[in-house]
Amino acid sequence: MTRVAPSLLSEHAGLSTSGGSVGDFIALLKPRVMSLVVFTGFAGLAVAPGHIHPLIGAVAVLCIAVGAGASGAINMWYDRDIDAIMNRTCGRPIPRGAVSPDAALSFGGVLAVFSVMLMGLAVNWVAAGLLAFTIFFYVVIYTMWLKRRTPQNIVIGGAAGAFPPMIGWAAVTGDISLVSISLFLLIFMWTPPHFWALSLFREGDYAKAGIPMMPVVAGQRATKIQMLAYTLLLAPIALAPVLLGVAGVIYGAAAVGLNAAFIGHAITVLRERQGHRAAKAMFGFSLVYLFGHFAALILDRVSGLVGLIGS
Repeated sequence: MTRVAPSLLSEHAGLSTSGGSVGDFIALLKPRVMSLVVFTGFAGLAVAPGHIHPLIGAVAVLCIAVGAGASGAINMWYDRDIDAIMNRTCGRPIPRGAVSPDAALSFGGVLAVFSVMLMGLAVNWVAAGLLAFTIFFYVVIYTMWLKRRTPQNIVIGGAAGAFPPMIGWAAVTGDISLVSISLFLLIFMWTPPHFWALSLFREGDYAKAGIPMMPVVAGQRATKIQMLAYTLLLAPIALAPVLLGVAGVIYGAAAVGLNAAFIGHAITVLRERQGHRAAKAMFGFSLVYLFGHFAALILDRVSGLVGLIGS
């Protein structure tokens, strides 16, 4: 699908009557998305073998947060035309004229460079390289290339949100391992059912903006089947940290319970014939699902350290 042409709404979105408040610039960073990114990045750092000075660890997490925010700001700059059309996004700072597109792009660009350079100079260049690639992937591969052209936008583009645990791991170890890749795959496979659940009850919004999300292109029934398939494939991937020896009973029990519930939600969505109550419930639970896995991973790591200290 070709890129949506700018409309009268997008031209309006390019106008700004002010420089924007602090709150407007914070909104450009997509703070709700950032919070989950920061948490998974911190989890990768927390479970990595080896030692990192607490101050350096804090800097690494800060860089992940700033890099994620930079990606969000540039995403809003590029998507200002479709953001102005969609009910879900028309209140963002650029469409409502609070921040100019140029200011948003400059803000995002400066933060992107700052986060990568600080990560490289203060932590290590492997983590910095992963952070730079993550920003590039989200902005160029997902936002500018995939999002408006293919229903696989979320499947492939979801990789951008899956890198933070790898970055956190690399901040400690300076490398990439099977464990960090397994954490990447957990988020990568979680992303399609998470966003497709949202797109089921926001289908009209995406259709109006010309975004080829799966329900718009393939229909709701096909989307629901794929959501169930992904949740089934996700379950064994979620147990990989246990098999790789980085997690124990706490994480294993949490993963079994969370995946059983996620599959149950997907089945309920598939069976739902009218309305989107099940899809909304699955979308809400998907956030609990991801948070629960990484919280259990951290708890497992902390309990293990406590056991070592007490022995």
